[in-house]
Amino acid sequence: MQVAGKIVAIMPTQVVSEKFSKREFVVETPSQYPQQILFQLTQDKCSLLDGLQVGQEVDVHLNIRGRSWTNPQGETKYFNTLEAWKIEVLGATAQTQPKQVSTPANEEEDDLPF
Repeated sequence: MQVAGKIVAIMPTQVVSEKFSKREFVVETPSQYPQQILFQLTQDKCSLLDGLQVGQEVDVHLNIRGRSWTNPQGETKYFNTLEAWKIEVLGATAQTQPKQVSTPANEEEDDLPF
């Protein structure tokens, strides 16, 4: 699943525990009734927001996660998370293409695949 829109907020990475970190961001959809949707990135995916800025148009690829939790009073609560796993900048130009990596002059170039 994916959602396109403009980034309206980028929060800092939160270290929840030694083994878990998350980072949230908000995207506003470009419809007649715009929605501001909160997404979450986890672990190594937190870095996907590095270099992105508020105002950029993006396409967010996501998974919907759900879970239940029973509180001390025995009531069961349900939670949903929109977990992003890929962010593509829309309208990217040739200037945003990855840079070519050059080989130092003293290294030999070869066409071997390994």
